[in-house]
Amino acid sequence: MQIDLGGKTAIVTGSTAGIGFAIAKGLAEAGARVVLNGRTPGAVEAAVARLRGVLPRAAVRGVAADVGSAAGCAALVAAEAACDILVNNAGIFAPADFFDTPDEVWDHHWAVNVMAGVRLSRAYLPGMVAQGWGRVIFLSSESAINIPVEMIHYGVTKTADLAVSRGLAKRMAGTGVTVNAVMPGPTLSEGVATMLEDAQRASGKPIEAVAADFVAELRPSSIIRRMATVEEVANLVVYVASPLSSATTGSALRVDGGVVEGII
Repeated sequence: MQIDLGGKTAIVTGSTAGIGFAIAKGLAEAGARVVLNGRTPGAVEAAVARLRGVLPRAAVRGVAADVGSAAGCAALVAAEAACDILVNNAGIFAPADFFDTPDEVWDHHWAVNVMAGVRLSRAYLPGMVAQGWGRVIFLSSESAINIPVEMIHYGVTKTADLAVSRGLAKRMAGTGVTVNAVMPGPTLSEGVATMLEDAQRASGKPIEAVAADFVAELRPSSIIRRMATVEEVANLVVYVASPLSSATTGSALRVDGGVVEGII
């Protein structure tokens, strides 16, 4: 099986690091023209340079825009008017007890994790429909089903992503455009590594071992018994973004290491 995305333009939000960067890299390796996105020009420029360093022939550019706001989404669309593949990856998380989580935190998570995908899908889907082909992918999480007690606000937004993606898939019926959600489990991204820094310093263990301890304690249903790599998540996204996935739409696709206790 060979994935060829030559001639396709892909926009990946929140792609200056972590899962987003791995997705952008995977899409570029498959031949897509990739638009990286982040909040600040410096971060975007560094990510573009990093990707070009790994893939010198990649067609890649960057757009600095904070998609957690309506103005930021509009700026991204103004800079890149159309795309064939939209990966709504931008997301935030912050552990906090329910009773210590004020409205502002709920609002911020909703704006970044849900409304960015809503606004950008609304902007780019009509063009995909007009050409008879397109892919929209929401990065949800296993937390959409296993609502984490330490981040209820985060889990709620990821459940909403599943609902939006399923509804949009039905709205796109018969157009040649598919909409899906990908649900990573615990993944050793830069953000997660930062979250685990204190535990790593205290234990003196390698970050991979600390991450595995985290999984054992807080996600004991994991079958792989470790965190996934960002590349493992990106591999599924690249497939879903490809023509090979044409019969897959309206789906919540798990790359969670078996954390979710369910056959379906």
